[in-house]
Amino acid sequence: MAYTPELSQAGSAILRRLAWYFGKPMTRSLETLMEFTATKMAETRPGEVCSKCQDKSICEICPFCPTIKSTHP
Repeated sequence: MAYTPELSQAGSAILRRLAWYFGKPMTRSLETLMEFTATKMAETRPGEVCSKCQDKSICEICPFCPTIKSTHP
């Protein structure tokens, strides 16, 4: 595990409900939400996150990269 964020009670409750909806554990649901958000941002704001990125080690798999195909419907 790279990082363990702490969530507020409200944030945890929201994530729990989304996890129930997805039928996945909360950790996997959070990853799904981050991946979905990244791909949508790449579609609507291409290059904005990339222009501020300080770690170019995963560009070829990064969902913020506008040239990466989305894995989400």
